[in-house]
Formats: sequence, C-alpha cells, structure tokens
Amino acid sequence: MRNIQLGRSDLQVTPICLGTMTFGEQVAEPDAHAILDRAIARGINFIDTAEMYSVPARKETFGATETIIGNWLTARPGMRQKIVLATKVAGPSRGMPWVRSGSGMTGADIIASCEGSLRRLKTDAIDLYQIHWPERNVPMFGALYFDPAKDKPDSTPILEQLEAMGRLVKEGKIRWIGLSNETPYGLHEFVRIAEQHGLPRVVTVQNPYCLVSRGHVENGLDETMHRLGVSLLAYSPLAFGLLTGKYDVTGLDGPKTDRRTRLGQFQSVRDGRWGRADALSVAKHYNNLARKLGMTPTQMALAFCYTKWQVASTIIGVTSLAQLEEDIDAWGTGLSADVLAEIDKLRWDMRDPAH
Repeated sequence: MRNIQLGRSDLQVTPICLGTMTFGEQVAEPDAHAILDRAIARGINFIDTAEMYSVPARKETFGATETIIGNWLTARPGMRQKIVLATKVAGPSRGMPWVRSGSGMTGADIIASCEGSLRRLKTDAIDLYQIHWPERNVPMFGALYFDPAKDKPDSTPILEQLEAMGRLVKEGKIRWIGLSNETPYGLHEFVRIAEQHGLPRVVTVQNPYCLVSRGHVENGLDETMHRLGVSLLAYSPLAFGLLTGKYDVTGLDGPKTDRRTRLGQFQSVRDGRWGRADALSVAKHYNNLARKLGMTPTQMALAFCYTKWQVASTIIGVTSLAQLEEDIDAWGTGLSADVLAEIDKLRWDMRDPAH
C-alpha cells in the first residue's frame, strides 16, 4: 500500500484505516491491543476513533475506546510518531446527556471535548479532529429528506465552531480538521467560511460508502470534494456486516452474540439504515454476484471501496484478528470494467436501500 495525502494537508496515510468503535464493548482491551499491533505490522498507519465510542453509545463506555488506544500508545514508546491518529467531537447529544449537557455543539463544547480526548488518548496532539455529525438540521443516519421545519434558530454558527478549531490548531492540540456525516452544502459552508476568515480548512469528510449505500457520496458530494480538494474517508464499507454474506441465511436476527444484536439501535429490522429488510435483500444480490465471480462477498465489497476514485482511505472495523487479516488481504483485489458494469446495473435496479 502506498500512502496517500489527505486533502490539502501534510497527512500521509494508508488507504486502509483501522476503525475502533468496537473496542471497549465487543472487543476487550487486550484483544484491541493485539488488533492494533497486527494492523501496524501489516502496514496500516491510520487509526480512527471518537469520544463517544465504544458503540452502542452509553454512559458506562463513553470514552472507553480512546482510553484503550491511549493505554496502547503508552505501552509502546515511539508508536505515536508512527501513526496518524484521528478522533471526533460528538455532535449534539441526540439523547446522550453524558456527552454534554447542552443540546448543541458550541465552540466551548468543542474545546472541552478535545481536552478530554487528549487526556484519554494520552497524547499532546490529535492529527485529524473531526466533527462527528452536524449540529444543524440534516437528514442523516438513515433519514432521507431534509425538512426545513426542523431548523433551530439558535444553532451554533459554523463560524463559531471553526474559531474553536482554529484556537486548538494554534495551541498545537490538533493539526487538521475534518467533518463526518456531512452534506455538500455543509462542506461548502465550512470551506467558504474558513477561507473567508483565515480559519482551518477541512481536509476530510467521513461518510458511509458501500455497495448498498452510495448516494451519500455519489449524488453530489463526490464532485464537491473533488473540486474543493477534500478527501473521503469511507466508513461502513461492509454495511454493518450485510456485505459479508453472514446474514444471507440467518436473516437480520442472526446469532444472538453478533454485532447487530449487541448494537441496540441497529438490531431491529425497522431501526437504522443497516437494519432494513430491503438492505439485506439487495446485499444478497451483491453477495451472490461476488460468489459467481469467484470472490467472497467481503472481498468484492472492500475492493469496490479500495479501488473507487472517490475514496482516499477506507475505514475497516473488526472484532477479531481473523477479520482484520481478511479485510487487509482484500487489498489488491481488482474489479474489471465488466464487473463494475454488473455492480452498476444492480444499483440502477435497486438503488441505495441503506441510504
């Protein structure tokens, strides 16, 4: 793997990023450390986390993932200089009062959250600090439509959020900034206001992107990112397991110990974009196509992200060393023009059921 540059920053990262939201819930600390060690040994230098992790988000495990990573770094002198470390400030609490008391995400909230992340990560600086989801009214996490009636007049201005980020950059606590679960409008505004006021410019957007959920990126955000010089970090490339094939026979209820059952909001067929019956139905078509072509579903789904021009780095989340090896081994799998045409035909027929 050759390192790639994130946006207009000086960050050079591997095209595979290790996502860590399972650490502290599904993955115990010793196992998480083993996964981190193996990822580094396999050449990955990019690690992504968030203050709200582990998932499912709850008071008891808030910040647990960052703490696990901080302990790992402390036990391995010199490791911090070898990796690019990304984390996120949670957006509005969304029913999580342990994140913050207010309903928004003010400049003071951003600064306080960053300080907390630095303590847990046991580091002096964060390489990429991202806003996990917008404070303003935005359709996300499975919602389809923008509803202006839901706008709130007292939302924190983007300028205030960027000013807080600017202060953190000047203090040396963060190096670059990014967004997540963002829209073309939001990205344009962050870049426009940053350039107008001489504030830090966004270098990445972290959004879902996979075979059953392409619209977040390919319905306009890809052009916006390309023209503004911003890089995409693709998350959920395996659609929460739908594109591994493991639910093809068992259905969405699956084994009682698996990830879906443990992640509250995602376990129901009726809740969350990855829990929709039509998402599984469409995923089965892609999984069967992969098998027909002599690939595993995981191989084809990851190869789709690994080879798309839109994607700078693909975030893989694993719960075991075996999953980590499989995901990294998929690197280098090619998809011919004919295969991509078959994939696009499926999308044309079935669209994006997990949008």
